[in-house]
Amino acid sequence: MTQTTTRVILSKRPEGLPSDDNFTIEKAPVPEPAEGEVVVATKYISLDPAMRGWMRDAPSYVPPVGIGEVMRAGGVGEVIASRHPKFSVGDHVNGLLGVQTVACVPGDGLHAVDPSLAPLSAYLGVLGMPGITAYFGLLEVGALAEGDTVLVSGAAGAVGSIVGQIAKIKGARAVGIAGGPDKCRHLVDELGFDAAIDYKNEDVAARIKATCPDRVNVYFDNVGGEILNAALTRLATGARVVICGAISQYNNLEEVKGPSNYMTLLVRRARMEGFIVFDYAERYGEAFRDMGGWLTTGKLRYRETVVEGIEQFTDAFAKLFSGDKLGKLVLKVSD
Repeated sequence: MTQTTTRVILSKRPEGLPSDDNFTIEKAPVPEPAEGEVVVATKYISLDPAMRGWMRDAPSYVPPVGIGEVMRAGGVGEVIASRHPKFSVGDHVNGLLGVQTVACVPGDGLHAVDPSLAPLSAYLGVLGMPGITAYFGLLEVGALAEGDTVLVSGAAGAVGSIVGQIAKIKGARAVGIAGGPDKCRHLVDELGFDAAIDYKNEDVAARIKATCPDRVNVYFDNVGGEILNAALTRLATGARVVICGAISQYNNLEEVKGPSNYMTLLVRRARMEGFIVFDYAERYGEAFRDMGGWLTTGKLRYRETVVEGIEQFTDAFAKLFSGDKLGKLVLKVSD
């Protein structure tokens, strides 16, 4: 019997926050794998802010998702057919599987994972792209040094929560910015941040000044907008500003709001640099070794928000922008 997949197709480019009108859910046959291809039964799909940029028909570091194509997304699952020498039926893998229940993809883009070492969903978060992004963004782009004060926005999210913990592991102070008292308590009480700032209920600029009395050596930015602007006013001399994302701006119908306080970079002889984690692909193993070790010894913790059912894709994706989630957001497809 022919294998079928349920998949989410980008049917119209969104203006503002994506809605059900932008996608079509359909069933389709799964092709037999060609030489070098692997068929994967998806278990979990990763929901990431970068996906909003992939929906936009604009130049970027990867081509946009085409109208009529399966929505691009990372995923983890079990191999059910293979014509690739590295993978056999029963192996577990992660990679760009797309938002679909069964994927036929090139095997060269997949990585084997071990469900006996960590839950499969962890390979989309702390042991996946968000964890690697935090690792190289902080240690390489941010050039973290012992004793630094690290300020991170979106600190209760998949990337930000790991940034703060790596900072602590490496002997730095960690101050997180998050939305709401529950998330702020999570950062301090569960993840070990030194302080947290509630951007929904507190004066962010005043709280940055209070929690970072010696100024900020590394600002790791996931949100952009006014929070980036506020952080720039408290940079230390020689500070590094790491531009990982700007989730506050992704659904803007108007022009993206840039930082008006950028002259601080001159006064403080600081630098602001964006990065793409794919640039470090040859060094992913280094990150996996360190992150896996920290996870095993309890130095690194993580939380997940899991939404079940591929039909819930649009509502689940919206949680990235409403803040109605904690830690890594994943869509569970099957057991």
